[in-house]
Amino acid sequence: MLEYRQCKIEYERDMAKERETALLKKKIARCIHVPESQIKRLDIARKSLDARKKPQLFYTYTVVFECEDEEGIFRKNRKNNNLVRHEQQPDLSALIRSARENGQGSAESERIVIVGSGPAGLLCGYFLALCGKKPLIIERGGPIGERIGKVSKFWEEGTLDADTNVAFGEGGAGTFSDGKLNTGVKDKTGKKKFILETFAKHGAPKEICYAAKPHIGTDRLRDVIRSMREAILEYGGSYLFHTCLTGFLTEPVGGKGRRSNREPEEHGQPGNRRRLTGIRVRDEQGEERTILCDACVLAVGHSARDTFQMIRNAGIAMEQKAFAIGVRVQHPQKAINEMQYGFDEEGLPAADYKLAGKTSDGRGVYSFCMCPGGYVVNASSEEGMTAVNGMSCHSRNSESANSAVIVTVNEADFGSADALAGVEFQRELERRAYAAGQGKIPVQRFEDFKSGHVSGSISGQYPCTKGDFVAADVKNLLPPFAADGIIEGMEQFGTKMKGFDDGDVLVMGTETRTSSPVRIVRDKEFESVSVSRLYPCGEGAGYAGGIMSAAMDGLRVAEQIIRRKGNGEKDEKQF
Repeated sequence: MLEYRQCKIEYERDMAKERETALLKKKIARCIHVPESQIKRLDIARKSLDARKKPQLFYTYTVVFECEDEEGIFRKNRKNNNLVRHEQQPDLSALIRSARENGQGSAESERIVIVGSGPAGLLCGYFLALCGKKPLIIERGGPIGERIGKVSKFWEEGTLDADTNVAFGEGGAGTFSDGKLNTGVKDKTGKKKFILETFAKHGAPKEICYAAKPHIGTDRLRDVIRSMREAILEYGGSYLFHTCLTGFLTEPVGGKGRRSNREPEEHGQPGNRRRLTGIRVRDEQGEERTILCDACVLAVGHSARDTFQMIRNAGIAMEQKAFAIGVRVQHPQKAINEMQYGFDEEGLPAADYKLAGKTSDGRGVYSFCMCPGGYVVNASSEEGMTAVNGMSCHSRNSESANSAVIVTVNEADFGSADALAGVEFQRELERRAYAAGQGKIPVQRFEDFKSGHVSGSISGQYPCTKGDFVAADVKNLLPPFAADGIIEGMEQFGTKMKGFDDGDVLVMGTETRTSSPVRIVRDKEFESVSVSRLYPCGEGAGYAGGIMSAAMDGLRVAEQIIRRKGNGEKDEKQF
């Protein structure tokens, strides 16, 4: 098969699939100097919208196709750098078959518990189930249907459930987001392909498999999560909802299991490493119980602050990690379309953006988790604290666009060397936001944000939120370096996108959960340096940032578990 890159065709509104294929065949045939009839099969490998010559728009494709006399055509077009021989991506299905055939996935060999059902835990459990394991997934929150109801109630009435909310419950924090699947992670192992194809198999739009910026949307993502859970159950896995991790059982090599109670300063020291034999949980009835296991995957998410505390108290190596804080900024989607496309009309895909700059004190300032046609949502998970996030449905059809504009923070800003100092840093900002809005989302015009005045009126656009909002002094909720950095960043972005820093742009605060403030230290085999057979995984453990990278980390951990025999020793066969 051959592959043609940088194949451009002019944008057409609501282009039918048949016309798209016909135009691509015609364009490629012309570029490689063959009749269209010689192109027998054509598949889109990548598709993006190019607006660099706005207002003229183009779709840019990478296309894989079969053709008569491929070697002859390749030689004839050897000077055309866009034509290459197609290299098939690695396919994880071969690993699944190998695990089943060699007995590495035998459910009798190990009992595996996964803590957390977000992208990392879900993909880890799904892959293990395909390989023949029967993983047990425990989730502190409720299943997706219950979760939707409780989150809606919170947004409508302000009634927060501490265990089932925007941060906790089946699917993790990404469930109430845009469902973006783009990632900067370079992958030659087939994991990204496997994840996209798995999501599509379970109900996501097929175009995520080739879109340059794939997204599912919160509405479609919920059905995908439910379908994947049902598949795991069919393969013999199991779920325990409303079940919270409270402790670990460990033993020295050759010893008997006991609850880990080592002092934090001992963690990670040579000779002190122990082996996991089980976990302690609090079940739906509030009863403490023990679950014995041979391996435990910690995929707890970036907001599991009480779990971080328990992990630290158990003497498991943990360290501070830099992250970023800031606000959500809201523009009319029409304005973003005009900035990016040069015009706005019905039927255009809701435009997005990605912006980055540097503050005068050397910090990075950048846009994050941009939600075209979306909502700013109250994403709080603790009483007396307010945090915000962004969310879009698949259609991205609200009239507003929003993105976080955030400034980097590091260990020096936390004021303490304690591993959980970043958690307390976040909490203090969220307490301020709660006090300023009395539980509602604080909102301020950017012009007033710069001057530090509470907005007397909100002109130009109306806040597009899930959860109530109130005018407040958002600037005063942030440390001066962050507030000043946001102003600098917005003004820099305004030079790239004219009008981005308009005075009527809405600023909503605060965005504190951009990534985990801790890292649970693991070795090259993905195990905790303090407790073997314990696998810190995903965004909460400090090894991912977003749905896709967390899901990929879940697959990495699952593969590592499959490599090991039932007694915990590594199998000689390496995938």
